[in-house]
Amino acid sequence: MKLYYLLSVAVIGLMLQGCFSHKVERVGIEENIDLSGRWNDSDSRMTAEAMVNQILGDDWISNHTSKTREKPVVIVGLVYNKSHEHIDAETFIKDVERSFVKSGRVRLVQAGDKREELRRERGAQQEFASMETAKKWGRELGADYMLNGDINSIVDTYKKERVNYYQINLELTDLETSEIVWIGEKKIRKYIRN
Repeated sequence: MKLYYLLSVAVIGLMLQGCFSHKVERVGIEENIDLSGRWNDSDSRMTAEAMVNQILGDDWISNHTSKTREKPVVIVGLVYNKSHEHIDAETFIKDVERSFVKSGRVRLVQAGDKREELRRERGAQQEFASMETAKKWGRELGADYMLNGDINSIVDTYKKERVNYYQINLELTDLETSEIVWIGEKKIRKYIRN
């Protein structure tokens, strides 16, 4: 009985020690932390910023504004995850949209489910809001261009070493003519040793 008691105390002591060794600290959002070598929030943010800088630095904007004298209207479509790991493409899409808005060089319109939610709200306003404040149908801003693309990856492993390679491809397409007006890519390679 005494041995059972001592073993129980030892197990409980080890469990408590494990509980007290857990430490969490807050770090800056801009700080790059790469624990696993997999795609992470820093990759998403840096890739989005680099890709938008590429897009905004290309001739398609000046070509558009020379014809219309207005900022181009862009809608961000789907970015497909074709990589070897689970990547929340929505986070990357939001990073791209945020970079577009911050640039002030294009006008951005809502896409997908959020656009449908706006339409449902507009429909509800027709029935429940006063005539003076209800938003009218047929006033949506039509996009001139759609941005979409994919995230691809290649993994190379040997013994305790691994290389994760990511290639992000984006295309900007004229919605009226289906002409691709810009293609860009960003590559990331990570070397991991265990």
